[in-house]
Amino acid sequence: MHPFAYVAPTSLEEAAALLTQHGPEAKVLAGGQSLIPILNYRLARPGVVIDIGGLPLDGAREVDGRLHLGALTRHAELEESALVARACPLLREAARLVGNVRVRALGTLGGSLAHADPAAELPMAVLALDARVTAASTRGTRTLAAADLFSGYLTTALAADEILTEIDVPVTHGAGVAVEEQSRRAGDFAVVAVAAVVTIDRRGRVDDARLAYAGVGATPVRATAAEDALRGHEPVAERLARAVELARAAIEPPSDAFVSAAYRKLLIGVLTRRALTRAVAGAMAVA
Repeated sequence: MHPFAYVAPTSLEEAAALLTQHGPEAKVLAGGQSLIPILNYRLARPGVVIDIGGLPLDGAREVDGRLHLGALTRHAELEESALVARACPLLREAARLVGNVRVRALGTLGGSLAHADPAAELPMAVLALDARVTAASTRGTRTLAAADLFSGYLTTALAADEILTEIDVPVTHGAGVAVEEQSRRAGDFAVVAVAAVVTIDRRGRVDDARLAYAGVGATPVRATAAEDALRGHEPVAERLARAVELARAAIEPPSDAFVSAAYRKLLIGVLTRRALTRAVAGAMAVA
């Protein structure tokens, strides 16, 4: 591992000042589940590592119909929190698929989003939920939509001197949700993953539908044409099949050393059908 200086600020203001001072030479350490492997493989050689793990940036609260989550909220808290389970069960379901128990005990929501691995479950989930993220620097704070956060492979719209501090998502009472994924081994990043959120109105028609994918490109992606094909219609088998085909047609996944693009295309169809079927069933049960 390349030698570096280690600093553990005691306030967000101090952390932001350190980032401004050291610029591109600095890396932020939260749970370490993404940064430490990168350092071990010498894919990054920072001059200083700024450990924000001790800052009070965790926890969940519901305010005005939105669930606010501190960026240092651990995956395990997303998995175990009764508030998250009630207000936004998609996050709970996605968190359960992250890595293993050790990874979930240490890894953070903000760290996962800032790392922006396109095969990770939580970036996909916040995209499906139309989340907002808040970032802080010595210049102040700003809020970005999740759709604007992920700009490329392992790349976000966060500036070099910004720290992700909070994520907020709409409360999804009454929605049916599902996360389906295929990985090479349990706990691995997804070969393909799908997150579905569906709400049903009093007429038995789809009021809203959201589909987001991981493992199919340089960033998590939404299948907006498939979502549009569901809204306003009864979620009968033929309509779900139409949405599945639109999702498959819209997404052009890559081949890599593990699987072909054609196999990913197949998985997009299979997993979308499973996720939609389960999400619709959940929404119908509470409609």
